[in-house]
Amino acid sequence: MSLVSSLFTGVTGLASNSEAMGVIGDNISNVNTVGFKGSKAVFSDIFSSVLSNGSTTSQLGRGSQLSGTLRSLEQGSFEASSNALDLAIDGAGFFIVNNGTGNFYTRAGQFRMNDNGTVQAITGEVLQGNKITNGVASNTTENIDLAGVQSLPQATSTFELGANLNSAASATSTFNSPITIYNSIGDQVLLNVQFTKSATANKWTYAITSSEGSITSGASGSVTFGTNGQLTQIGTGSTLADQTIVVNYSAATPSADTQTLTWDVATAAGASSGKLTGFAAASNNNSVTQNGYSTGSLVSLVVDSTGVIKGLFSNGQTSSLYQVAMADFLAPTGLTRQGSNLFAESATSGQAVIGTAKAGGFGSIIGQSLELSNVDLAEQFVALIQTQQAFQASARMITTTDDLLTEAVNLVR
Repeated sequence: MSLVSSLFTGVTGLASNSEAMGVIGDNISNVNTVGFKGSKAVFSDIFSSVLSNGSTTSQLGRGSQLSGTLRSLEQGSFEASSNALDLAIDGAGFFIVNNGTGNFYTRAGQFRMNDNGTVQAITGEVLQGNKITNGVASNTTENIDLAGVQSLPQATSTFELGANLNSAASATSTFNSPITIYNSIGDQVLLNVQFTKSATANKWTYAITSSEGSITSGASGSVTFGTNGQLTQIGTGSTLADQTIVVNYSAATPSADTQTLTWDVATAAGASSGKLTGFAAASNNNSVTQNGYSTGSLVSLVVDSTGVIKGLFSNGQTSSLYQVAMADFLAPTGLTRQGSNLFAESATSGQAVIGTAKAGGFGSIIGQSLELSNVDLAEQFVALIQTQQAFQASARMITTTDDLLTEAVNLVR
């Protein structure tokens, strides 16, 4: 009877080790799968009978069984990528993706923008995040949708002209300083400041014209320089101060809001900013700065360590668009594998805790990078050899038992 039982004990060894081979094979086959987390086979013994009335010294085992698998959540290595939406998590947490029916969780950060403008995984699930408006992220997690994203125009409100007006120029000499500004609809407007040398030493008059609309205030005045070439007076004021210019676009095509501009020439203390000078050198324009810009279309993306997706626009502006949402679990090893690098919440894992990168216990996000599989091939090959030997030993136990049974049968001869 015991010999027959040993046959079945050997069978359990074959069964459990063959299942363990499946676990090892799964790990090895996913060595190049982005974000894959390897598993380890966990064995337990089978205890089925007690001899001699429950004596603790007469317990008889019946082999082994595969109790389950233990997932390793160790950090994988990182690989650089040229795609701005390839993301890797350095530390704890999972990306949240949605397939239209519910949320799933993944460490595989291979995301792309599809033809609808949404950011999705290769397998079609849409990355979830919080929309950022005026620098503030919303409290609602939603699909990251970059369709139609553009940079709104900003009307110029201040400008600064860097120029030198030749103090040795003859009376009635003129010099033009063109200045590009933007109105409320992002239309580019050219202001031209024409300086005319006065018969009075170190003094020039100016007249400002606009390529669009009309200037209703601050269109003309004069600038006076000291013997050191620095600006001492502008306009009719007794002290040096910034000038105000008003441009009306009501008759322009297309029309825009009335624009009030500040010509920055003085410091807060009433001294010259040093940009507009009157030295005995050829008149020249050396710099123009202004704070307006036109509308811009999305040119490229970048993701920072907190998961904020920033857009670079054709007008040179950068804007924060979305912050990638992350999830973590009290027992992440209890997540259910769904295939395609996805995990689902289970009773064993606990409920998802939603947050953002570098907040609380969440790790940071590395842009233009991918987290590789955490499978160690050397470790897997060692486990493969161990499992192979265990399988062979179990098979040998069956053949040996068969030989013993044959000997028992031959006793009658």
